[in-house]
Amino acid sequence: MTFRGCLVRGAQVLAVGLVLLAAFVYFYFVLPFWGIPFNAQRHGRPPITPPWALECWLWEDDVNTGAFVTELLEGYAKHDIPVRTILIDSPWSTRYNDFTFDEERYPQPKEFIRGLKDKGYRVVLWMTSMVNRTNPDTPIKDASDWFEEARRNGYLVAGGTVMKWWKGRGGCIDYTNPAAMAWWRGMQDQVLDMGIDGWKLDGADTLCFDLLFGKIPFLYFKTHRGYMTTRGYMDHYAREEYRYGLTKNPEFVTLIRAYDTPYAHPEGFAPIDAAPVTWIGDRTHTWKEGADSINEKDLMTKKGANRGFEAAIRDILLSSKRGYCVVGDDIGGYHGGSYIPPRLYMRWAQFACFNGLFLNGGHGERRMWMRSTEELEVIRKFSWLHTELVPYMYSHVVLCHEGGKPLQRPLDKGQYHFMFGDDFLIAPIYRDSRTNTVEFPKGRWRYLFNEAEVIEGPATVTRDFPLTEYPAYIRDGAVIPLNVCRAYTGFGDEQSQGYVTWAIYPNGTNAFTCHNTDKSGATTVRVAEKAGSIDISFDGVQKPHILRILMPETPKTVQLDGKDLSGTADCRYDEPNHRLWIKTASYTAGQYRIAWK
Repeated sequence: MTFRGCLVRGAQVLAVGLVLLAAFVYFYFVLPFWGIPFNAQRHGRPPITPPWALECWLWEDDVNTGAFVTELLEGYAKHDIPVRTILIDSPWSTRYNDFTFDEERYPQPKEFIRGLKDKGYRVVLWMTSMVNRTNPDTPIKDASDWFEEARRNGYLVAGGTVMKWWKGRGGCIDYTNPAAMAWWRGMQDQVLDMGIDGWKLDGADTLCFDLLFGKIPFLYFKTHRGYMTTRGYMDHYAREEYRYGLTKNPEFVTLIRAYDTPYAHPEGFAPIDAAPVTWIGDRTHTWKEGADSINEKDLMTKKGANRGFEAAIRDILLSSKRGYCVVGDDIGGYHGGSYIPPRLYMRWAQFACFNGLFLNGGHGERRMWMRSTEELEVIRKFSWLHTELVPYMYSHVVLCHEGGKPLQRPLDKGQYHFMFGDDFLIAPIYRDSRTNTVEFPKGRWRYLFNEAEVIEGPATVTRDFPLTEYPAYIRDGAVIPLNVCRAYTGFGDEQSQGYVTWAIYPNGTNAFTCHNTDKSGATTVRVAEKAGSIDISFDGVQKPHILRILMPETPKTVQLDGKDLSGTADCRYDEPNHRLWIKTASYTAGQYRIAWK
């Protein structure tokens, strides 16, 4: 054979070898672990997240006792920081996962849960799909008999192969086995029947696989119904736990991972149709891991991952790009020691205000009254702003479920810029600096914290943002429904409670359909600005409401259904801030005419 022939032959052998290697990598890892390229088949539309899950969540992972939960909630209530959901993380059970409360940590659990519910809180418990043989931090350290019973009865996948994970050693429950499910659901019913509102589905499911020769991970394993991949198991875990929870509580949610780092599961951890609330995994109490060692341009690739605040912003927006609707992460980061830098905590909370999930918790001091006064006041203000935005968020959640866009929509221009719904432009501060550059799209944009400040886009503006404010801009023309019951944000005060506040920024013709959070139906508000006048009309379900209208000057006439409201107690013009306030408990047709010429 000639030298040239040898080269050709060698190239052919190399090509065949590379094809075989690629096929091996694909079928051994990519297909069973990621499911790529079959992602479209496994995703449906996002579910409708109930309004309560869009309010503020609170948790901690340093003490983990009922007494400390009570201390946290009483302290937040005393300092007027809103909390709707308390998340109880591990360890709370006697072993993983038997769903029996450890009564040393949580005495009288039925009464404890009932007490939380009676005060209006929602309760979410942590869980995984693991049945453990050993447990490092629960009362029952050695659960060998329990584990062996489950393995002997065929309740575990892969024949009960023992896997090591961060909470001990165990095997994965088999969601395809009816007998296993009867056993599993019987244990879960202990707490589901107490009235809990959701599970935090932690990520041990991604560790479910078989072991070849007892050592080599093999991502295809036997179940009651036949062989399954790790990716398939993850989908069963997400869907089956969400489905069963809904049979117990029609407003049940699961908190589950969406997207988490560029390399872990680029297809997304949870199937979108079983992801009512998502977070993007554990992050550190840092602006970015490695401090200043990672250049911004290398953030996606250098060392494979970055686990600080900047990467959290990146991964939340990537989750939205993949179609997840309600996404967030632990404010201030989950771990990295007990110290959370104050400015990081405040900026993270401000960013979270414009996430679907406002999740305040993890390691570190979460008792805001034990931190600085500035932190308490800033986080209280933005917690209330997030709470006020629930009607706006919920309406977009419904639209997303019906085929619309996710709540957050990343923009092509501007570092980590995104639209929050249709009406808010957010330019996150991702460094420890008050200065930020904002890239404005076409249109007129009003600064949320000074509505007289208007930017005509497209434009690029660099300016300082004090710690009490954030780069958030409202589209001129926006019509925004709010649930206001405090005065911290400027959208109303305690007298606004029980009314839907409509923040209106007239500019041409605009409308918004609010899907009411009490599930009573929808209300549509249409606004038409003309020369010297504004027409506002209400259609659909009638609700008591307050109109907060940005107006250039004092109106000469204000009418509702032909009746003059000028000079009444429920109609006033705030001249310094150029706002017209109208409070209406009931109406006939819902037709407003406001004129200033």
